[in-house]
Parts: sequence; structure tokens; C-alpha cells
Amino acid sequence: MLNKVEKKFVIEELKKYKNPEASVVESLKFVQKRLRWISLDVMNEISRIISVPVSKIESIATFYNHIFRKPVGKNIVKYCDGVVCYINGYKKIKNVISKHLKIKPGQTTKDNKFTLIPICCLGNCNNSPTIMINENLFSNVNITSSIDILERIK
Repeated sequence: MLNKVEKKFVIEELKKYKNPEASVVESLKFVQKRLRWISLDVMNEISRIISVPVSKIESIATFYNHIFRKPVGKNIVKYCDGVVCYINGYKKIKNVISKHLKIKPGQTTKDNKFTLIPICCLGNCNNSPTIMINENLFSNVNITSSIDILERIK
């Protein structure tokens, strides 16, 4: 459930917009930063605060691939599977990361340190293939560098 700081943020964010639905994304992002994911209970509470149906909040949450609807690991490993990264060999990178972490895309490691997620574009096409771990973008990755990056984070 939301604490006082999170509730205050949602209320303050709501005041910025004429349409309450406009406050949903920023509210979800703020709460997720603190809780690491967005549960149905959290969406219900936000719904009560801003008077937007929970079904609308859930549709917004599921539309954005940066809003997590189930618990995730401490480190979110996103790999770009867009067209340019595809051409430049993202599949090899995905496969080596998946094998190294012993998880498939969408899964979290048993120790809850890593979650592997495909992203349709990380906006770094001129330096592809690209991965992002938490807020850190890594360009021109290859099989060796991707493993080195993961090992540095462990």
C-alpha cells in the first residue's frame, strides 16, 4: 500500500492536470521507483485517490513497458529487439545474457538480482546492439562485453 510520501505525490500530481487520467503515468512511475513494481492493490489505491477507474489505470500501466506489473529483480536488464538491433545481432546478445543469467526473457533470477526484459527500442540505433541495465545504457555490445557488464554488476 502507499505510504504518506507516495500518497502526497499522487495528490500533488493530480493537481497539475485538468484531466485526472493525465496524472496516472507519473504517479505510477514515482510509486514504482519506491516499490519496484505496481500491484493491483497499488492501482486500486491510486484509483481511489484520483477518482479514475482502476480498469483505466491498469490499461495505462500495461501499455507502458517500463511499468512492471509483477515483481522484478534488483537489476532490470533490457535488451533492444528493434529492427536496427535485429540487423546488428541482438539475438546473440539476448541468448548469451539469457544463458548467463539462466532465465528467459520476462523472468527473474532465483536470487532476485536480475530481470530480463525485451524493449522494442532504446533509442540508440546508431550504436546498436544496445542493452540498458537500470538507468545505464550500453552501446555496441557484443557477446563478450555483455557478459563483462553483467559480471561488474553482480
